Amino acid sequence: MKTTVDIPDRELEDAVRFTKARTKREAVVGAIADFNRRMRMAELAGYAGTCENLMTPEELQAQRRGA
Repeated sequence: MKTTVDIPDRELEDAVRFTKARTKREAVVGAIADFNRRMRMAELAGYAGTCENLMTPEELQAQRRGA
């Protein structure tokens, strides 16, 4: 999808430098992909401790000793 965006030159230069991108497009796409990955991980982390059916570490160790 083509989109026109006004990105401050300094920010774009930093994005190109930090991502070691060969093109401005590559830097922007890489930055968006990294942002999305971080947001997915943050969303997933929000589920930590919400499953009641998982074994505790102690239960797992006891099961391993019994096997």
